[in-house]
Amino acid sequence: MVRIIPMASSIRPSLSSLRFSGSSRFGVSLFSHNPCRRLTSLHLGTAVPQLQSFGLKATYLLRERGSRMAVTAAGNIANANTTTTHENVLEWVKQDKRRMLHVVYRVGDLDRTIKFYTECLGMKLLRKRDIPEERYTNAFLGYGPEDSHFVIELTYNYGVDKYDIGSGFGHFGIAVEDVAKTVDLVKAKGGKVTREPGPVKGGSTVIAFVEDPDGYKFELLERGPTPEPLCQVMLRVGDLDRAIKFYEKAFGMELLRTRDNPEYKYTIAMMGYGPEDKSAVMELTYNYGVAEYDKGNAYAQMAIGTDDVYKTAEAIKLCGGKITREPGPLPGINTKIVACVDPDGWKTVFVDNVDFVKELE
Repeated sequence: MVRIIPMASSIRPSLSSLRFSGSSRFGVSLFSHNPCRRLTSLHLGTAVPQLQSFGLKATYLLRERGSRMAVTAAGNIANANTTTTHENVLEWVKQDKRRMLHVVYRVGDLDRTIKFYTECLGMKLLRKRDIPEERYTNAFLGYGPEDSHFVIELTYNYGVDKYDIGSGFGHFGIAVEDVAKTVDLVKAKGGKVTREPGPVKGGSTVIAFVEDPDGYKFELLERGPTPEPLCQVMLRVGDLDRAIKFYEKAFGMELLRTRDNPEYKYTIAMMGYGPEDKSAVMELTYNYGVAEYDKGNAYAQMAIGTDDVYKTAEAIKLCGGKITREPGPLPGINTKIVACVDPDGWKTVFVDNVDFVKELE
């Protein structure tokens, strides 16, 4: 029977966990005087003849109306300030220096997985870290250094040899110069090929699908030399428009393209912080009529760099995301992070850019 490891113990990424900070510092004052006093005075001035004609009753009504106007005016000013604050936070997101740092997931045999990734997929083992007191080990693999490349963070929890990948996770994408050659290598090493090389349906890009020893799928995409071979993470969502809006506003990602495939009843949206041929992107997939997915307990989260975890937390809250770990430093290493889930429940950790570099050092 598989023991379900809590997220905290299964993911203790370097600074790949999370951080946030939360108070808004974007208040804007629209008036330097007292708006209530001004509105009340104006109302009384125009009503003097009526006061003379109607006496005390009119005076009472006027005061009552003046009060209501003052309250309404104050409410409108507060709403304006709030709107301005929201706009400032969301505008800051667009200017934030963000980058997809790594993707975290769990495996049942760390050495076996490292061997498959290095021998079959051409990755390099960048570093490894064992935390015996918490009974887990991390391994970081990729095609270049962590300070400039998107990488994989594997987590092995002592004594757990199998996880449920679920139906929500899709695949990882790797750009290679020769898909057929890579597939032959995977086969030679005893790997599993689930889709032979050939053009993608409705297009000309040559692709293939392989599985690692734990059942995670990798899409091999034939592409020329690229600075970011580990190029995609595909997740399924229940409402594509909602997901696109959230990742644009809260995460500051750009919608790169969409493609609808009515014949196969699905639509995809590619989102990221740069073009697909030069940076890692997220591929969000909506299957017609499917609103929810089983996420299992294998895939963990994405880590994204940010200049300010506190402002990041504000933006996520404004856009309907849920903060699962408030912004602040991690005990022991002082790396500031904030953790959240999107409207579909997918987890993401934002890591302070400066702290991330320090941790790597």
